[in-house]
Amino acid sequence: MSILTPAAVLWDMDGTIIDTEPLWNIAEDQLASEYNVIITDGDRQQMTGMGLWDAAEIMRTRGILLSEDQIVATLTQRVASLLTLENMPWRPGAIELLAQLHDAKIPVALVTMSTRALTDLILEHLPVTPFTVTVCGDEVPAAKPAPDSYLYAAQLLDVNIHECVAFEDSLNGLRAAWSAGTVTIGIPHVIDLSTGDFHELWSTLEGKTTDHIARSFSSARASTPFERVQREQR
Repeated sequence: MSILTPAAVLWDMDGTIIDTEPLWNIAEDQLASEYNVIITDGDRQQMTGMGLWDAAEIMRTRGILLSEDQIVATLTQRVASLLTLENMPWRPGAIELLAQLHDAKIPVALVTMSTRALTDLILEHLPVTPFTVTVCGDEVPAAKPAPDSYLYAAQLLDVNIHECVAFEDSLNGLRAAWSAGTVTIGIPHVIDLSTGDFHELWSTLEGKTTDHIARSFSSARASTPFERVQREQR
């Protein structure tokens, strides 16, 4: 098997680069308690990796009497208030692998469902600056699990989406990356990904290198070449 370098690596943010999922849970529970409603584990699994406005609609159906915009603004503000420079919960191995990709001059895009304001706040604290482009949840017509955000990132990078690798930690994110046509690698965190759409599951990013990415990309494309992927998606 010949080893191929992907045209770009596309990263989810929440739960993949930074462990903000517990912070979202805190913010959601605080808001739910103010309206005497409960966000169940099933609700939380459904909302993980989903577009914020879609998640807000689920919260409205549970009895939170605010508009979707108000829910998103409230949750985003509360998550932002819980983040501090001294305690940024980076996921194991993420910063190191991002730095390697930057040094190797492999284009990297951030594809997140967080808002632009919260994303920029987190990126200010990121100890490396690897991203060529960033795509946020309030900048695409359809949120994950729709493929729009990944397709838009590839368009901004001017690369073929089928020549990209994507890292995701949620079922919604996996579906978005897979349906867009990327080589999709799941990094399980708070959600079991075994029922999702993926080419590989990595238990962690810790110790992973650009060589691991290239080998996974090459293996996936050896079994499903670009031409077959494109034909199956027509």
